[in-house]
Amino acid sequence: MRFFDLILRNLWRKPARSLGLILAVAIAVMTVVTLDVTSSGLEQSAAAIISIGKADFTVVQKGASSTLTSTIDAEELARIRHTPGVASAIGVLVETEHINADNPVFIEIGINPGDLKAFGVTVETGRAYSATAANEVMLGWRAAANLGLHVGDRFSANGTSNIVVGTYSTGNSFGDAGAMFPLPAIQGYNRLAGIVTLVFVKVTPGSSPSAVAARVSYAQPELTTIRTATQFGRADQNLVYLQAAVNGSTVLAILIGAVIVGNTMLLSLFERTREFGLLRAIGWTRRRTVGLLLGESLLLAFVGAAVGVALSFVVAAILARLPALKGILHPNFTEDAFWRALITAFVMTFLGALYPTTRAALLSPLKALSYE
Repeated sequence: MRFFDLILRNLWRKPARSLGLILAVAIAVMTVVTLDVTSSGLEQSAAAIISIGKADFTVVQKGASSTLTSTIDAEELARIRHTPGVASAIGVLVETEHINADNPVFIEIGINPGDLKAFGVTVETGRAYSATAANEVMLGWRAAANLGLHVGDRFSANGTSNIVVGTYSTGNSFGDAGAMFPLPAIQGYNRLAGIVTLVFVKVTPGSSPSAVAARVSYAQPELTTIRTATQFGRADQNLVYLQAAVNGSTVLAILIGAVIVGNTMLLSLFERTREFGLLRAIGWTRRRTVGLLLGESLLLAFVGAAVGVALSFVVAAILARLPALKGILHPNFTEDAFWRALITAFVMTFLGALYPTTRAALLSPLKALSYE
């Protein structure tokens, strides 16, 4: 009988125990992977928001609880515009609103009409709103299609009724699924006179975006600059906490899983003591005995990891449909998530099997054969 066949036969002899170990590994992997893809999905959503403006980098308040709670006043915006190397700095106020069950987190952007072209906005139908209009709005073409609205229709937001004067496109799915208002109007709705959420900066030709971003951060330490999704931790504390939760859950899952696996493997060792004694008596080396137990454990880990990843797809899909996360959470199953699943499964199984396999290797064949 081949060595791998022997591993399969041993696992099949106790199907309930094998399934229990697979389930333990799967639950640990499911928890870790679900948190990982959720964190990555939320980070991707945040990155999509700041990429609407097609800027070289975005300026945000440092340490804000979330990107959308960032506040930058008129004086800070003026200093950004006067920073050497800055060609343009467009301040926008971004907020979200519950429009209906299908649009629980609807993005609304306040921006001056003179900045629309530089912001990457193309008017598709109708016209742009005027700078001082109190009740005019432009809808992204996706939003207009989702809401069934056209130019001339009424759109209710911020407790007001607004006339849809045009539709637009940005080439960004988040931006095209939202609405744009005159900046003074949305500042007035939210009682945030002179305040913007984000500043989208383009640098002068020949300037280095990273160098200009460093100048902005140095001159105004209360602000930070973002160029990539991985830099969001500088501004969004919620993402930092979520990533910490992912790392903490990985460690916790490994420790708890290792205890469960170790407990079960130790019980298996006691039941199979005479078997190991017989194997040693017919010439099996300690290394081969350890290899048998580790092979069984690692095979269970691989199967458990596969089941755990499958379960994480289901859980992530359910989370994405929850009212509080609908429209924001788009689970992002990256290659890193799958590697994290495999590493979690194998590390917890290896640690759990370490003591039982060591004990099996040290068994005396004579004592093992006489074990009752």
